[in-house]
Amino acid sequence: MSTPDYDVIVFGATSFVGDILCQYLSCAAAAAGQLRWALAGRSTTKLQQLRTRLGTAGTDLPILIADADDEASLRALCARTRVIISTVGPYALYGSTLVKVCAELGTDYCDLSGETLWIARMIAAHEEQARASGARIVHCCGFDSLPSDLGVQFLQDCSYQRHQQPCQRVRLRIRAMRGSLSGGTFASILHNVQEGVADREVRRRMADPYALSPKRGARQPKVSWAQYDAEQGSWLAPFLMAAINTPVVLRSHALSPGRYGENFLYDEAILTGPGLRGRAKALAMSLSMAGFLAATALPPSRYLLAHYILPQPGEGPSPQEQERGFYNIEISGRCASGQRVRVRVTGDRDPGYGSTAKMLAQAALCLAFDRSKDDFAGGFWTPATLLGAALRQRLIAHAGLSFTDISDDRSATSSRS
Repeated sequence: MSTPDYDVIVFGATSFVGDILCQYLSCAAAAAGQLRWALAGRSTTKLQQLRTRLGTAGTDLPILIADADDEASLRALCARTRVIISTVGPYALYGSTLVKVCAELGTDYCDLSGETLWIARMIAAHEEQARASGARIVHCCGFDSLPSDLGVQFLQDCSYQRHQQPCQRVRLRIRAMRGSLSGGTFASILHNVQEGVADREVRRRMADPYALSPKRGARQPKVSWAQYDAEQGSWLAPFLMAAINTPVVLRSHALSPGRYGENFLYDEAILTGPGLRGRAKALAMSLSMAGFLAATALPPSRYLLAHYILPQPGEGPSPQEQERGFYNIEISGRCASGQRVRVRVTGDRDPGYGSTAKMLAQAALCLAFDRSKDDFAGGFWTPATLLGAALRQRLIAHAGLSFTDISDDRSATSSRS
């Protein structure tokens, strides 16, 4: 088999997140010196404009033309690279053919999709072919769901180091976050809701925490309204991204037999603080989320949200707003013996854009350079099960994330060591 022309091709390079990713990847390529990569999309003019914005780093970057609906052009694209990064969403509308082609040709693939139903369909339709061809398919390599998936894996690593056993009850809590969801994420949410309104079975699968798992496990807890967390001493509000993060974490559990314990339980929520003020904030956030979901379920209000209120795919914050963004996540776990472990995951950019672009780029580089096909077979993996600690170290070194064991506040140790 001939060597592909490129290590990485960015498909959808001129999307809002794709543009940020290419800016970041051009710096990473300059630092690495050996990265062979290319820009891809359907508009030559827009790709040339992006290449100009990249400055000297983009002078010699190849431009490749392909369309999400043109299978022949996608086949030609995938045949030339080791890894495809896709930022073309909503993926349920524009991403299926590319996954099919990668699975058939053996090309590795990663994206930032948070579309549970679409991912489940891709696994059902193409996993057997991906295993046969050797293609490693990795969805959810952005804010949904890398901090959750890699964070829980890091928690379990710390638990084995400290107590020689896994944490069976795990809670993820958002302590602080600044940033907004992307227009693409909102478009994906609206598309999923529209499907759910029309089909009861789709609604059931959307609510199923095991939607991506090859096997079922214990009944999972869920924070769906304001409630008090005695362990944290704080009120909780629902976290919108839990709907995708939880199925990804549970798939990692299923693909890592015994690693997370036999009766693994997991949930995610936002900490709003103690006392009456914390309760009021939790109730307000719960009402706001319930109102938003109700509005998305009704065609007239969904139309208004999609066309006049929510950001559109391709829209997003300024570079200054991205730099001011951040997130601080705490994950706590309890072993069957009662011993506890706590870790913290932080990011130095807004979650939906700046941090997501860096995470997705590093996931692709990890897939290209750190995970040999001889050691990791084809199929649909999660970020934790395929990329794991190697990606975690890349994110620490190059993407502004930290993973820190805070179980003992007097001598907290970081995964940087």
